Amino acid sequence: MLAVPKLRHNRNVVFACHHHVVWCVKYRCPILKDGIAACLKKLLHVGCHKRHATIIELDVMPDHVHLLVSIDPQFGIHRLIKYLKGATSHTLRHQFKVCRTRVNTLWTNSYFVATVGGAPLKIVKEYIENQKHV
Repeated sequence: MLAVPKLRHNRNVVFACHHHVVWCVKYRCPILKDGIAACLKKLLHVGCHKRHATIIELDVMPDHVHLLVSIDPQFGIHRLIKYLKGATSHTLRHQFKVCRTRVNTLWTNSYFVATVGGAPLKIVKEYIENQKHV
């Protein structure tokens, strides 16, 4: 795995945005095993590289995926996940029959995302409140 990046930048934004993302196989079917899981990991690495996202951690469970990723806020986490789910579904359904026959669509429409890292909310709130007195 890649080292956790401190700060990244594009032409006009310096950022350190880390997201924990989880999405599931439709009906939580446990089909992400063996060769499918290995192929999915490779596809996710390639897809993130194409979208200039950095995978910090990745784990594929039989019925869901955990991804810790750093992404440019101007590109957006929603666009990244939409791309990754679409591209991986297309490829896996083409390469593995079980991905076509066990479920009518590979991924659920939804996903979980949470930002991680940085200061706790209480500290940030206090910092903002104290700016009036500086």
